[in-house]
Amino acid sequence: MMQMMEAPPRPLATPLPADGACERLQAQLHTRLQAIARAAIASLHAELVLSPKPGLVCPDDRGSHDDMDATTMMRSIVSLRHGFKAIVGAAADGASFERLQALGIDAERAMLAATDGVNTHRGAIFNLGLLAAAVARCASDGRAVTAAQVRDTMRVGWGRGIESTDASSAERASHGAAVEVRYGAGGARREAADGFPTVFEFLWPALCDARHRGLDARRARIHVLMKSIATTIDTNLLYRGGVEGLAFAQRAARTFLERGGVAAADWEPALRTIGRAFVARRLSPGGSADLLAATLLVDRLVEAR
Repeated sequence: MMQMMEAPPRPLATPLPADGACERLQAQLHTRLQAIARAAIASLHAELVLSPKPGLVCPDDRGSHDDMDATTMMRSIVSLRHGFKAIVGAAADGASFERLQALGIDAERAMLAATDGVNTHRGAIFNLGLLAAAVARCASDGRAVTAAQVRDTMRVGWGRGIESTDASSAERASHGAAVEVRYGAGGARREAADGFPTVFEFLWPALCDARHRGLDARRARIHVLMKSIATTIDTNLLYRGGVEGLAFAQRAARTFLERGGVAAADWEPALRTIGRAFVARRLSPGGSADLLAATLLVDRLVEAR
């Protein structure tokens, strides 16, 4: 595998103006960084309130979870506000992956304190944290926030650090890490090191296409979620159900899509039937939920070109 080098600091394209103009530019950048952090929180909230989602926590449904509900998830999301602000601020200052990882671990601690130890958003902190950091780095460098620039920032700037993270280390003790060790599935780590190809090349185009076909926001987002369940190796499904559970979930999602998906007249009862089947098998596609939130963040922040 090609080894990626940490990107050297990039010189400013033009000298900073002096005096008050420089201060105004700094204030504008600060405002933009705050908006990036808020967008990460808004994307997590949009994923939470979406319903129905088979096996996942919704406002009116615990899904396949006995240890959390929508209130737990909301406490978690609120707890991450300062964490995302710290991550985007550090990225704008040129932080290494190791620094961003440390801030992510701090955010996890805040999450666990808010949820009485329940892991609600560890994967989302990793995914959305890196995406928000890449957008912040582009903004601070004065570059256009395009898909190519954001992905290049992750791959070149932090790819080596992401790849070298030990999947079996205590600090990465998560369901995804356990599955990576057991099944060899790269999961979120591989996705991030590659610049989130699933998000940029598959799910974000699917979201844009759904809107182009006239689907409202709710159905377009559910369409993206089911596309993800149908096609990605969701490490949460692997952890909970093994290879058989993953295959079952993928078949159910593919069948739903082949029968018209959210464009079918009976899409909502059909999705709730899938949800009951997931709950009976204790399946929860948390990895796909994280990818949906990441897609929504990209849709909010990245230029569509």
